[in-house]
Amino acid sequence: MKGLRHYPFRVVGRLIWFGGVVLFSLLDFLFRCGFGRGAWRRRSRTLWLQRVARRVARIFQMEMHSAGEIPVRGLLVSNHLSYLDILLLASLAPAVFVAKREVKSWPVMGWLARLGGTVFIDRQRRLHVGEVNDEIQDALENGALVVVFPEGTSSDGQTVLPFKSSLLKPATQPSYPLTVACIEYTLADGDAGTDVCYWGDAMFFPHLLNLLSKQSVCAFVRFAPVSSPGPDRKLLADRLHGEVLRLKKRSPRGPA
Repeated sequence: MKGLRHYPFRVVGRLIWFGGVVLFSLLDFLFRCGFGRGAWRRRSRTLWLQRVARRVARIFQMEMHSAGEIPVRGLLVSNHLSYLDILLLASLAPAVFVAKREVKSWPVMGWLARLGGTVFIDRQRRLHVGEVNDEIQDALENGALVVVFPEGTSSDGQTVLPFKSSLLKPATQPSYPLTVACIEYTLADGDAGTDVCYWGDAMFFPHLLNLLSKQSVCAFVRFAPVSSPGPDRKLLADRLHGEVLRLKKRSPRGPA
């Protein structure tokens, strides 16, 4: 709770702002996403999530910078550092996100993720991976952009963890565009590895309060297309991991 102690007015003010955004976004959802089915409903949810992400990003005073062509459909494979990753990527393009089941139980963020059409995966259930791959396939067939974090967890950003191949089955089909991304964060008044990145044994609410105390967050993401993915998921996982590492070496620590 150190952020609350040092900058109480900033934190409390942003929490009130956050509450207002959540209430407004729920009304927005009821009016714009409460009806319809299938692809139309998925599209309306991704557009709603984009609007929410942009509003919430302003609370954190996020400065967003990108390089490379931002994908609008197909599969996007990215490294994973923080819950801010979703705000960053959703702000840049409407997308369907794949997240671990635990995100469902997060206060507020979990509700927004569910309303935004996030696909949740229970990695403890082997058969559930197949169901999730079917949902990803369905979204891709309807022209959506689907974001997958194949590390399976977040890290402090010092490196990119090995990629799991379980959710890459749709990526082996050349009919869908495939893109990799590498995300980085910097802070002028803190350490991005602990204050922005959400990993290890960090607890959500104390981490959020501390992050709300920061003056601003600089986010940088670099995109690159991947061609000829090949049919082998494990080989593809290694290749995509190498591509993200390559982007990380090229990516500056801050805006270009």
